[in-house]
Amino acid sequence: MRVEPLTEALWPAFEDLLADSGGAAARCWCMAWRLGPEYRKRAPAANRDDFRAVVAAGPPPGLLALDDDGRAVGWCQVTPRSAIPALDRPWRLRAVDDVPVWAITCFYVRKGQRRQGITSALVSAAVALARAAGAPAVEAYPLDGAVSPRGCLTDIGGCGRRPGAGPARRRRRSMRCHRATTTTQLVGVWASIRAAEAPSDTP
Repeated sequence: MRVEPLTEALWPAFEDLLADSGGAAARCWCMAWRLGPEYRKRAPAANRDDFRAVVAAGPPPGLLALDDDGRAVGWCQVTPRSAIPALDRPWRLRAVDDVPVWAITCFYVRKGQRRQGITSALVSAAVALARAAGAPAVEAYPLDGAVSPRGCLTDIGGCGRRPGAGPARRRRRSMRCHRATTTTQLVGVWASIRAAEAPSDTP
């Protein structure tokens, strides 16, 4: 398996991945954090076409995991937070300072390929991509296992809840990993997150 930035050349592989999902990913096409709830009122094809325009304009808005045959098996959206303005709409996720952080906001792993370390590989590559682009920090917003059966949260090393992440009743938590934080630490956090690899979806 290899992980590559999503470019126009890889669009067919990405389109095949999401179109085959048969779920929310095939409706959203990673436009939710760009448009907010309005994406639900649009035809899936409109979201797909607009996200393709994002890919064509560059820089790559995320990473694809590809198997040895070049088939996409996983996706991770990682961008500067400024590229996804709808992230500031929910009060739980609003920016807490002016640091130009990057954000990991979406995962999808193909059915039949889950529980094989694809999410961890995507996280590792996402942190490396952000670091190479000069990002001062990377944020992530995992589901909280205390209130959601589809996710769990571990707090380790330098990847802790950022200021403003509140009490356990909140469905989402925010974690910020600074440049001094190792990729392994963030991978360790996300290795326990099953939002993209939920047991109910595992064949």
